[in-house]
Amino acid sequence: MAEPQKSILIAEIGAAHGVRGEVRVKAHTADPMAIADYGPLRDGRGSLFRVKSLRHLKDDMLVVAFEGVADRTAAEKLNRTKLYVDRSALPPPDEDEFYHADLLGLAVETTAGEPVGTVVAVADFGAGDLLEVRRSGGASIYVPFTRAVVPVLDFSAGKAIIEPPQGLLEEGGEPEGEDAP
Repeated sequence: MAEPQKSILIAEIGAAHGVRGEVRVKAHTADPMAIADYGPLRDGRGSLFRVKSLRHLKDDMLVVAFEGVADRTAAEKLNRTKLYVDRSALPPPDEDEFYHADLLGLAVETTAGEPVGTVVAVADFGAGDLLEVRRSGGASIYVPFTRAVVPVLDFSAGKAIIEPPQGLLEEGGEPEGEDAP
């Protein structure tokens, strides 16, 4: 049996734009205009979305017309729809770049071989990427996703090796340092 494909979130539909069925779309790709390059997009229920036309609005925001969406009423119903493609449709990442979906599910252990937990999400609250690692007790910790803290990603073994900052793995999970009370 073939392994199921990972779905990658590449865009989110926002508000309707005009009266002809166009919508604003926030792209999560390096080149926002590339969302049309990966074939049909899917929502979380499996419905297909084929790009009929798109144009750049600003930054990572596009105005998109999808096949079968002919008026503002139909466009308004799509607000907040997340759009995905299969991981296999995307180009391989450059060296030292990763798709978030490839990090999810990695077992995390320390450089000393102690198990820590499993990567369940990648977050960025404004100061850089963090790996959310669910510990065996159910609580999560956030691990800075830097080369110093995560020196090894072994995708073939399905694990990430971390060098946790002092105090990160202690009860409460707050690293010690200059900003500590």
